[in-house]
Amino acid sequence: QVQLVESGGGLVQPGNSLTLSCAASGRTFTRAVMAWFRQAPGKEREFVSNIGWKSGRTYYADSVKDRFTISKDSAKYTIHLQMNSLKPQDTAVYFCALELSGAFTTQPSQYDYWGQGTQVTVSS
Repeated sequence: QVQLVESGGGLVQPGNSLTLSCAASGRTFTRAVMAWFRQAPGKEREFVSNIGWKSGRTYYADSVKDRFTISKDSAKYTIHLQMNSLKPQDTAVYFCALELSGAFTTQPSQYDYWGQGTQVTVSS
């Protein structure tokens, strides 16, 4: 069993930055893909970004491209999401997810494990 624990959420003013982290524990993996999704009140969960654990390949949703950066620390089984130039529409609960077969997918249903989520609120 894998546990994913997110951290780093909070309240931030528009235009500012925030970094989220997600630590995985319970087993090791090599061919996995880790991702960030978010869900705003009344909306469906949406893809934000993902990273190939072995390849380091990254992919971003158009809404966050050029503002957010995903990275990984392989030794610590941790990923980070650096979020710059935050906007009110970035307000959501951000979830970390893990896909163990290596499928580089943006579909939530393809991910095997999920964290509990961390709230990000962008407001003045």
